[in-house]
Formats: sequence, C-alpha cells, structure tokens
Amino acid sequence: MTETLPREAVDTVLAEFFEDRIRRATPLAEHYALLWRRLARSSEGGKRLRPRLLLDTHRALGGTNAEDATVAAAAFELLHTALLLHDDVIDGDLRRRGRPTVTAEFADDALTSGLPKRSASAWGQASGILGGDLLLSATYALVARVRGSAREELTDIVEDCLFRAAAGEHDDVAFGLGTASGSPEQLLRMMENKTGGYSFAAPLRAGAALAGADEGTKAELERVGTALGVLYQLRDDMLGVFGDSRRTGKSTTGDLRERKRTLLVAFAEEHPAWNAVRYLWGDPNLDEPGADLLRDALVTSGARTGMSDLIEARRQEVVAAIGRTALPAGLQHDLTGLADRLAGRAA
Repeated sequence: MTETLPREAVDTVLAEFFEDRIRRATPLAEHYALLWRRLARSSEGGKRLRPRLLLDTHRALGGTNAEDATVAAAAFELLHTALLLHDDVIDGDLRRRGRPTVTAEFADDALTSGLPKRSASAWGQASGILGGDLLLSATYALVARVRGSAREELTDIVEDCLFRAAAGEHDDVAFGLGTASGSPEQLLRMMENKTGGYSFAAPLRAGAALAGADEGTKAELERVGTALGVLYQLRDDMLGVFGDSRRTGKSTTGDLRERKRTLLVAFAEEHPAWNAVRYLWGDPNLDEPGADLLRDALVTSGARTGMSDLIEARRQEVVAAIGRTALPAGLQHDLTGLADRLAGRAA
C-alpha cells in the first residue's frame, strides 16, 4: 500500500514511548533499563505493514483525525513486536530481522558473565516473555490515548485479535508437537486466527473505526484482511524453508528443526521421498546438510510446487474478493497491489 502518512510520525510516537519507559526503568535496575532499550531496538527495522494498513484505510474512508490514527497505528506495531517476542520464546528462535532476538541477547549476556548454559537460557527466556508482556500492556496504554468514541471499539478490536492469535498459536504448537492432527483444514484455520486477525483484519478494522465507517464496510475489511493474512502466512512458510536468510533475516532451518507443521509438510506426507528423511524433521541438532535433504524431499514430493500453486490460487481469490466489495476504488487498488506483493515477496 502507498505510504500516505509519513512513517516518521509512527516512529516518533514509538520513540517517545520507549524514551519514557527507559527513563522510568533506569532507577529500578540497570538490567531492566537494558530490557527496555532492547525492546526499543526490536521494534525497529520492520516493514510497518500494520500501521500502514491502518493509516491508509483511515485516509481512504475519509478519516480526518491523523493524530489519533497515528497513535493507534503505533499501538499495532507494539502489538506485533510483543507477539514476535513471545513467538521467539515458544519457537526457540535466536535471530529476527537479521540480528539476535531479545531472548538470545540476554542469554548471551548471562553466558558471558559465567552462568551455566541452562541458567543463561532461563534468563533469556524470562526476558523475552516479560518483554512481550510489557509491550502487550503498552498496546492498551497507547489505545487509551485515542480520544472519542472510537477508543472503546479499538480496545475491543485489540482484545478480539489477541484472543484469536492465542488460539492460532496454541494450535500451531499443538500441531508441531503432535497433540493435534493438523489437517490442511485445521492449518488454514490456524493461519486465519494467528496471522489473519492481528496482522491484517484488525488494523483494517481499526482504520475503519477511526474513520467512522459503517458496519458493512468493517465486515468487508474483516473478510479481506483475514484472507490476506492467510496469503501472507502461506508465503512465510515457504520462505521459512526455501527463502534467503540474508533477505528474510531469519533462519531457513528453524521451521524444520522445530518440527513446524505447515501445509508444505502436509503436502509431502505419504510420499516416499519425504518418508525416507522424515526422521530428520524435528531433530534439534539438524544441520544444513540435513535440512537440504528435507528440502530436496519437499521438492521431489511435489510439495513445493503444490504450495506455490496454492499461493497463486489464494492470491486470485483475494483479488476477486476485493473487487466484489463496495470499498472505495483507491482502497481496492491498494489492497489488490498488497495481495500481489504478499504472494511474491522474498522477505
């Protein structure tokens, strides 16, 4: 989508917020102030997709309160960062956006100070969990700054998308551990809840709420946003195995090492090529040669092609759905362009 309000406006709100928290944390403990400094850094470098969705929707629907929209947009960026922090702890990821995660940084500090590996890991995980908790609380604190009747609706939108995101994350963990089957239908539902809600549908709805849009418009944005979220996640799962880590900033072995169940894996099941190397999937000591064997099996089984075909089919479905809405032509154009970029993104 086009960036109609300067990204700097959202970044300014975030910078002021983190400066305040660092100032308040410094007298309490140096490591607590360090946590806040690292939280501030972890919020940098992202695409600012969710703020842009909210701001562009607000503008396209005739919204005029740029100040409140910018504060709400910053809140959604904090929400995104919070969920990434928790996700890194759950998945054991040590890199994000091309640099160490908050969890990894605190664990490395502890190792350097002489703590044993188990204690260092616990310190890192505790820091990641608490950091995510603090930013979830901060999301509500920023929403509370919004003036007027939209504030209550925004609070409900945040609560609803968090409720759904937790359901999706719980499913994701269950499928990886094998405590639930993770059928293709269940995987798609998980994507709708985990990614579709908070990453796309919620900021679109929030922009509409701030613009005073009617319920029909909000419902259309909810449906389109959820579909865009699934498209985003499908491509993300492909990049998690076949992407270029220099561009994505994330490991391309992590999903395979963590036994992450995706449609890519579901498409490969029962094929002899996958079954021959399946024992490597979920191996905590998986190395690059082992990951290459799994990737080769995903290609040989037709899973990679099947996933690519599904992404293209979903892109066409989303574009058609956008065209059937009564949304303003400019917003339809932006959302269609976004769908195209999500389907073909490399990072």
